[in-house]
Amino acid sequence: MKHYGLIGRPLGHSWSQAYFREKFSKEGITDADYTPFEAPANVQDADSLRRWLKGTSGEGGLVRAHHLLGFNVTLPFKQTLMPLLDEVEEAAQRIGAVNTVCVYWQDEVHFTLRGFNTDAPAFADTLRPRLQPWHTEALVLGTGGAARAVAYALAELGIRPTFVSRTPSRPQPWPTVDYSKAVELARSVFLLVNATPVGTHPDEASTPWPDVHTLSPRHLCYDVVYNPEETRFLLQAELCGADTLGGRAMLHRQAELSWQWWRSVDLAGEGR
Repeated sequence: MKHYGLIGRPLGHSWSQAYFREKFSKEGITDADYTPFEAPANVQDADSLRRWLKGTSGEGGLVRAHHLLGFNVTLPFKQTLMPLLDEVEEAAQRIGAVNTVCVYWQDEVHFTLRGFNTDAPAFADTLRPRLQPWHTEALVLGTGGAARAVAYALAELGIRPTFVSRTPSRPQPWPTVDYSKAVELARSVFLLVNATPVGTHPDEASTPWPDVHTLSPRHLCYDVVYNPEETRFLLQAELCGADTLGGRAMLHRQAELSWQWWRSVDLAGEGR
């Protein structure tokens, strides 16, 4: 059996296991499983993450205990995990976050971890068909790993991103404004992307955008949150006539890209 998984905390909202189980069933893949591994509450920093994931002398670690061949990474570890990896692809280095890891086994004990970012290409692939000529700039809500992947993808598409943060004084790789300034900018910036977890189940009544009245039919509002399928942010944007796009398509696309990386390792015979 080939073992894959997801690490993060909390994972109660995640649809990844259901997605891969359905995929395996539809495609007749009987020799693979996908398991969510929710990090214990005491895993807070890089050192504790290392002990839990890779182990130390005398400890097996999660990867070895389950002989994982690959795993996805979600909040809050997309950035914290990077220093623990043996190799990181160039795009993920530039983004500053990973969400996909391949495990290269040398023997039953020793392994190498290589990190990738499939969030950025998945976001770009799903956004591109909805873009209009006036989408030349974007407001990206959040500054975490998902926001960095979104900003990287936007820049690759020729769209200038601006981060929106409650603490804009912290150094970021892109220009950063607070939410009150973002509301002003939204009068002439017509692409808004929520890359925060605000609005995720079970907190479905919350929205990250403070002033829905700034939205118009010229706006495209993308929410990377996929559970629920239509967040309050998107529902309010629809009422203003804005075009909307939820995170379910991005979830599926990044999962497929992750699977391609894992399969490439397996086909090369390096995942055993």
